[in-house]
Parts: sequence; structure tokens; C-alpha cells
Amino acid sequence: MEGFWSGVGVDLHLEPDAADGRRAGLERALRDAVRDGRLAPGTRLPATRRLASELGISRGTAKAAYDQLVAEGYLTARQGSGTQVAALPTVDTEAPGA
Repeated sequence: MEGFWSGVGVDLHLEPDAADGRRAGLERALRDAVRDGRLAPGTRLPATRRLASELGISRGTAKAAYDQLVAEGYLTARQGSGTQVAALPTVDTEAPGA
């Protein structure tokens, strides 16, 4: 797997852990990029075929990673419209009613 991927305008440094596997490494890299703000809400991600080709992984691995992140709420997907970064809820620092 390549060390960097810049298909969406940012470099995602992927550090695959042999114990975790490629899918888990991809999930972690995308999850961290969303949390850190490197992938802004609404950013359209490449199709799984393109991502897989660029990273040297199988399309099934890329699709499984996207599916997991959709289930966790980090991404949204609509058939025919692609996959995008979801808007994460903001965490208020002040307690409600304070």
C-alpha cells in the first residue's frame, strides 16, 4: 500500500499495521482525517475503484472501509451520488442550561 494518497486534495498518511490489516488502516486514516478537519464536511471521496487502484488494494477492501465509516457516521453515501464526508456533531464545552 502506498504511503500517501492525495485524490481529494489532501495527503492522507496511511500507516498500515500488519496486525490490523489494510482495511483497518484505511478506516483509521480516513477517520483521523475527518476528526482532524483535513477532510471537511461535504468533501467528495473518490469512487472505491479509483481509491483501490491508487492505494494498491482490492476494491472490496476500499468498499468495506467506506461502509464501516458510513455506519459510524463519518461518511454519507448515496447510490449514484458518491461518498462524502458527513458533518460531525459539535461538542459544546459549556453544559446545557448553564
